[in-house]
Amino acid sequence: MKTTLTTYDIANALINDEFAGWSRAGAFALAEYLEEYEESTGEELELDVIAIRSEFTEFEDVHDWADCHFSDEQLDELTEEDTSKAERWVTFTNYIEERGTLIFFDGGIIVSQF
Repeated sequence: MKTTLTTYDIANALINDEFAGWSRAGAFALAEYLEEYEESTGEELELDVIAIRSEFTEFEDVHDWADCHFSDEQLDELTEEDTSKAERWVTFTNYIEERGTLIFFDGGIIVSQF
């Protein structure tokens, strides 16, 4: 027996996970991503908010993500010293997309662990 969930149901379950801290916009973006993943792969997913919380994290932007994952020295190694903020954005975006999943939404990003 199974229950089919709507985007709203999935987002609501994510928002209600008190240990995750999803924004409303982030929860809906992630719910839509999971639904699209299911449709594109044909793989039926089971909603497990703990696994999702462990797999994905929400950030304000890619610069916020980079600050959380790299030391200043590592950031300098990834980018040139005189690199503009826009160029660093491209570098960080490419870095994430080459290794995991990056979901953009109005208000932030969601990144899979890798």
